[in-house]
Amino acid sequence: MIPGMDDFFPAPFAFEGTIFEMNRLVLVRLIAATMLILLFSIGASRAKLIPSKGQIILESMILFVRDNIAIDTLGDKEGRRYAPVLTIIFLGVFFMNITGVIPGLNIAASSVIAVPLVFAIFSYVTFIVAGIKKFGFFGYFKSQLFPSGVPAWLYVLLTPIELLSIFIIRPITLTVRLLANMIAGHLILALSFFGTNYLFFEAAGALKLVGVVTFSAGIVFTLFEIFVAALQAYIFAILSAVYIKLSIESH
Repeated sequence: MIPGMDDFFPAPFAFEGTIFEMNRLVLVRLIAATMLILLFSIGASRAKLIPSKGQIILESMILFVRDNIAIDTLGDKEGRRYAPVLTIIFLGVFFMNITGVIPGLNIAASSVIAVPLVFAIFSYVTFIVAGIKKFGFFGYFKSQLFPSGVPAWLYVLLTPIELLSIFIIRPITLTVRLLANMIAGHLILALSFFGTNYLFFEAAGALKLVGVVTFSAGIVFTLFEIFVAALQAYIFAILSAVYIKLSIESH
């Protein structure tokens, strides 16, 4: 089957027509979530004072988020407070992304809008709640929509812009950025390996040699997609941290 947008809308194979309808992408999401939960549950249950190599890897991921995202962006006190939330975002997005290069799954769980939107809403709720905890309900919205030090007449222009930017554009851009990157990555990989299959097994003569080029490109793009999966998780988490910082700091 030729790769295309149909990859992102697979036919259901169980519970069709119900809220529990299962298709390939839903199954991939469940596998990704299960992998994440099992990996860290097993790691936590086997944690030792002198860590094993596996424990070092898991702890390094957590410490990376805490030190390089949370604390670097929010400072020591607030960074440690919001590190667990940012760790959930980073690891959740990464595991949903990385399924795109796992044999047998071959599609990122985040390549359909549901997953990016859920994480965007989670980030959205987090930075709003953080601001409300800091300033109170009315104090938070006042600080965001009516920044201090601005002439009153300018609020006519500034407040609608702030409303649009903070409460509408932020979740949309978080969603679209992740979604677009995962769709593009899947299509590039799928076309590379589809082209390789066609050239190796159906093309004639010397044209088969071009398959070596497309296969090599597929390997390179696979490695690049692993990098993109991690990069997009980092960007999503760092932007979430920045939005929290903007919410808890007075303007």
